[in-house]
Amino acid sequence: MPNETTTTAVRVRPVAGNEFFAWHAVYTGYGEFYEKPLHDEKAVLVWSWIIDPAHELECLVAVDGDDQVVGLAHYRPFSRPLDGSRGLYLDDLFVLPEKRKQGIATALIEGVADIGRRRGASVVRWITSKDNEAARALYDTVAEKTRWVTYDKAL
Repeated sequence: MPNETTTTAVRVRPVAGNEFFAWHAVYTGYGEFYEKPLHDEKAVLVWSWIIDPAHELECLVAVDGDDQVVGLAHYRPFSRPLDGSRGLYLDDLFVLPEKRKQGIATALIEGVADIGRRRGASVVRWITSKDNEAARALYDTVAEKTRWVTYDKAL
């Protein structure tokens, strides 16, 4: 299947429309990690985006040998006007704590990168917390840290 990446431990593929509860269990862990609880209304809204082919947000999941969802990656396209190109923005990346250090996060990043290559994107971009040392150690091995500083203006 062209939308699927396989490692020795997991398969990475697009989330299926009937996997709400499996996705929800992993995404709840992501929210807990960042101390942003995933309330039901928010979960249903994000899921509606993921399963709507007209919405920009897409989701890959990593599944183990028992076909259990053990990780996820949410991504979306963005324009790069100065470069005259498009990129993919990796919004959320999470692997269940008990499944870490098995190459799953790398497989998810590579899954998004493969999609980007097929779509002619020029970059996959993401941010992480400055104090997320474990994630940063991984990211330093698969991508280049940029010089850009991120700002948010609350609305």
